[in-house]
Amino acid sequence: MIPMANHSLEHMIKNCPVDNTFKIIGKRFAFHIVRNMAMRNQTRFNEFLGTIESINAKTLSLRLKELEESKIIKRTVYDEVPIRIEYTLTEKGKDLQGIVDQMAAFSMKHYPKTVFKDGKKRNYKQVFRRPVTVLH
Repeated sequence: MIPMANHSLEHMIKNCPVDNTFKIIGKRFAFHIVRNMAMRNQTRFNEFLGTIESINAKTLSLRLKELEESKIIKRTVYDEVPIRIEYTLTEKGKDLQGIVDQMAAFSMKHYPKTVFKDGKKRNYKQVFRRPVTVLH
């Protein structure tokens, strides 16, 4: 890709794309929900509630609704007794996998004493046994 001159970029960009992404997934706990779906394959309300530290049911419900409205996740209601509801990442939501991976890789590289019990540095592939996802 050929870099653009700053003056052409200013005429082309309406809003900062980084700021736009933060508006969508930057609210408290929203990214944790995406992380748990992408890295832990969680799909159910109580799974999120039990694994996202300090989140309450009201906030979780609100964030799930917001992520659904942004088409980051899809809500599926199964006609069963008791009723079963599952949340999955949409294709748009799956594109966030690379951001999740990069954030994890950054902390593993620069803050191993905070991330790992033994404080030893590891790379992403050593931990997750797959390369970091890249957005195409």
